[in-house]
Amino acid sequence: MRQHFEIRRHGGGDGALVTATENRPLDTVERDWLLERLAASGYLVLRGFEPSVEQFSALVRSVCTRTTLDPAREFSAGTTVQKVDLGTDAVGLHVEHGTNPLTPDLTWFLCERAARVGSQTTVCDGYRVWEHLSEETRRLFLDQDVVYARNIGEETWRPLTASLLSGAKPDDEITVDDLVGLAALFGEDQLTVRAGDDGSIHYVYRVGAAHPTLFGERIAFANSILGPSYHYEKPRIAFADGEEIPKEVIEEIERVTADLTEDLDWQDGDVAIVDNTRVMHGRRAIEDADRRSIYVALGYVDDRR
Repeated sequence: MRQHFEIRRHGGGDGALVTATENRPLDTVERDWLLERLAASGYLVLRGFEPSVEQFSALVRSVCTRTTLDPAREFSAGTTVQKVDLGTDAVGLHVEHGTNPLTPDLTWFLCERAARVGSQTTVCDGYRVWEHLSEETRRLFLDQDVVYARNIGEETWRPLTASLLSGAKPDDEITVDDLVGLAALFGEDQLTVRAGDDGSIHYVYRVGAAHPTLFGERIAFANSILGPSYHYEKPRIAFADGEEIPKEVIEEIERVTADLTEDLDWQDGDVAIVDNTRVMHGRRAIEDADRRSIYVALGYVDDRR
């Protein structure tokens, strides 16, 4: 299988560009090989496979034991793949669903049509960020978790819960307790949820901003401290003791991540797979919205989930 690919470094870090040879289809990419490469690289760009949306969705399902969704996005190819269709502004670096305990292991992208100018997706390796932060800042995030607190409407938390339950319960019977029960499956991270009279919830999620990853115990600074809030209330982000993250610490994080951020210069048909526990992603401002067409999928590879 490997002789059908050419593999070279992507960017200045560990990322890899995997280019198909001999017109190989996407289904020649084997699960074990892909996960092995992803563990080493943090993110992969697959080029030259020219997949359809259906073939992309099939690869996601072959690698992931479970998928999830963003209720604010448009669906395609069943419940696996969604359009990236939220605004045109630049998006800060973040971990997908990093502000809640249902954070997926992997984030997948398919570029159906690339923009003619700009509009790149960005990636930033949390291993490298952690190594470049000052000792004082590293100590702050080792000593304390961060908390994300926000309100979420029923139209958002209910379909997310239904997706993760995979049809095990009728949508109209799903309760806040079902959401809390699902969150408890994802480890010892702390979640408190308060139901509102209008069906909304207010949640407070506590998690380490620096932590081990899907593939090992090495610490990655991978979180949503700098991330976006399209179609959602912006969360309050603070340390677990209630103290604000100091302005100078945020500025240091912004400076370090800006220096280490890589651009994914999309070509038509590119697929990118990102270790969502290690690598943050974002995007440059979209300058060619009429042409740019990108799909996203989110999934888990741990059978216990």
